[in-house]
Amino acid sequence: MDAVNQSLALAHAARDFPREACGLLVIHKGRETYVPCRNIGVGTDQFVIHPEDYVRADRLGEIVGVFHSHPNLPAEPSQADKVACEASGLPWFILSFPSGQWHEMQSSGYIAPLVGRAWAHGVLDCYSVIRDWYRAERGIDLPNFDRFDEWWKRGQSLYLDNFGSAGFEALGTVQSQDMEIGDVLLMQVASPVPNHAAIYLGDGLILHHLQGRLSSRDVYGGYWQKITTHILRHRTVINPSP
Repeated sequence: MDAVNQSLALAHAARDFPREACGLLVIHKGRETYVPCRNIGVGTDQFVIHPEDYVRADRLGEIVGVFHSHPNLPAEPSQADKVACEASGLPWFILSFPSGQWHEMQSSGYIAPLVGRAWAHGVLDCYSVIRDWYRAERGIDLPNFDRFDEWWKRGQSLYLDNFGSAGFEALGTVQSQDMEIGDVLLMQVASPVPNHAAIYLGDGLILHHLQGRLSSRDVYGGYWQKITTHILRHRTVINPSP
């Protein structure tokens, strides 16, 4: 990002402070141009570019970079920043505001650890840890789904609506002692629909990522069993290839 676009991004960060500012770098008429975007993320410590703004930038020219600010925090990328950078395949530019420190990063093959990853809805959340486990342990790439924070309060039921297209089947009356490694447990946490999920690891343990906490391995029992609504198994296990 050149000095002119850094200046534009800095002014944008000042306008949006204390929320994170976000924008895109676009090649327009042969020049890099900074396009400020609206942040529709929840809270002050995350950003989600408004889909309309992304389309507008894409129509303006080729998108070649992503910008966002870290209000009152260093410019070093978070785990979520690194994961999202990998997904975008673009350079990322981070500004610490108001200190003015910059950090640039490129895709480098980063994969967040399954245990101890920080929460960032839509990037590092309970479905993300399931996708990453299946990719690492089974070589299966589960589809990703666009999701906004607290979708379960917006009348959506993303797990129930999409588990079939992700390759899973509900097992009905399977008891905990009959679960297999890789089974996915849907749970209902203060919600009208299942809004949390975990992977069964065997030996009575689950891997999951609860909102606002670090991902963790926990004993499956008590509260977790009580709020479980569905047990899902991937079709490659139910109907293995010959």
